[in-house]
Amino acid sequence: MDAIGLLLDQLTDTLPQTRAQLRRAKTRVALQAKTPLLRNDVLLERYRSDVAHGLRHPNARLEQILTLNQIRSISGIATITVITKPYPCPGRCVYCPTEERAPKSYLTNEPAMMRAVRNDYDPYRQVISRLQTLEETGHATDKIELIIKGGTWSFYPKAYQRTFIQRCLDAANGVEAESLEEAQRCNETAAHRIIGLTIETRPDYINESEIRRLRELGATRVELGVQSLNERVLELIVRDHTTAEVRGATALLRNAGFKIAYHLMPNLPGASPTDDRETLHELFENPSYRPDAMKIYPCVVIESAELYRWWQEGRYQPYDDETLIELLADVKALVPPYVRIERVIRDIPSTSIAAGCKVTNLRETVLRRMAQQGRRCRCIRCRQVRDQASGSFVLRRRDYEASDGREVFLSFEELSTDQLAAFLRLRLPRAADHWWGVLSGAALIRELHTYGRHLSLHDRRDDAVQHRGFGRQLLAEAERIAREEFRRGRMAVIAGVGVREYYRKLGYELRETYMVKDSGTN
Repeated sequence: MDAIGLLLDQLTDTLPQTRAQLRRAKTRVALQAKTPLLRNDVLLERYRSDVAHGLRHPNARLEQILTLNQIRSISGIATITVITKPYPCPGRCVYCPTEERAPKSYLTNEPAMMRAVRNDYDPYRQVISRLQTLEETGHATDKIELIIKGGTWSFYPKAYQRTFIQRCLDAANGVEAESLEEAQRCNETAAHRIIGLTIETRPDYINESEIRRLRELGATRVELGVQSLNERVLELIVRDHTTAEVRGATALLRNAGFKIAYHLMPNLPGASPTDDRETLHELFENPSYRPDAMKIYPCVVIESAELYRWWQEGRYQPYDDETLIELLADVKALVPPYVRIERVIRDIPSTSIAAGCKVTNLRETVLRRMAQQGRRCRCIRCRQVRDQASGSFVLRRRDYEASDGREVFLSFEELSTDQLAAFLRLRLPRAADHWWGVLSGAALIRELHTYGRHLSLHDRRDDAVQHRGFGRQLLAEAERIAREEFRRGRMAVIAGVGVREYYRKLGYELRETYMVKDSGTN
């Protein structure tokens, strides 16, 4: 028997529980067969071929063990990041690197950028390439979160934006459409459905007309470059917007149902650890902010940025690693349980950093520090179910004020372990009237998400969190709350184009880019 078959047989018999156990099994077979260590994608390809030809019984656990980078699928969906072409940016921020072959603020040696460069920034090729990689490494790809990065999205030409997203959809659909609208309709029932679409932009570019355009493009989530809530710091770094514009953009987006993530940069010029802690407190004590998610990018010095000259002249000095780790530990300890901390460091290779933190596993380092101090992070990412469903999950409700309205965060949680299996964000604007008619008098479902290992639409595993009905139960409870407690007879969902069919089955219909149900009030 060849080495691949031998290793698959051994793995079937032992079913290793950790990556270390898997690697030991690979090492034993490599020594025995005098071959290099076998890659997971090679093993997966052989396993699937054997199953298809009746040479091996299907084994879901074995397939799961061989899936690379499981963290990419335990959020319940597969993520594909695409990068827009290099294009001027309206910003003048002193910390931003500038490379001729990259969008403003990005470096060509960052992992996502390297993939984009290999594909000449072509959106179709970028999506096809990522789909192939995900499938080869064992990930289901029928539910996709598409994340568009690169410069300030709202500053790109409108025609380019439409074409870019249409070509992403064409790649997911497997057919080329005549228009963006046709591509969106095709994706509603495609093999690879775009269930969420994220763009990055500046707070000062958000207004009512921009929100309408984002919805026409299919966007469901917006990442805002906030960076700091200290006006003095914003002025010093030449950010060219104020905190008032952050609050205004947040309110407009929230009342249109968008999910909102803030980019925040501790360690900026002019800021101290005390200033950064004050920004954090203001972020969640002031109801005009309270984002759903955060990406924390500690400021570092890049040679192509204006800040490099400041650093050389002694006008800027970044925090030492110890100061930054303590600051981030405080951040994670204070973040409310309805917030997801998506990142605590950016993927900038250490060779490109002239000064600043170069700790690549910064999140893990911070979590270890917190554990030593008897503290823990209760953000969504740290609490989400990783794989199998264990214990008894109960429905929890948390209400809070935000942007002149009520937010209701519903979730299924295992109380003894604090694990989070699913959640829903219900928005109830204070004013029933809305500048967008379809949303007048409506309660808004801004997000519905089930965690656990990403299963395909037709997979039904008894031990998995997905497909256990949590989503429908959360939706039913949200409808009840809106109808009975707030007298809202209309529910509007900011649904990605690929999840419209799910809501149609539950009585919703498409109206002006939203999935809407009129149920009356009791």
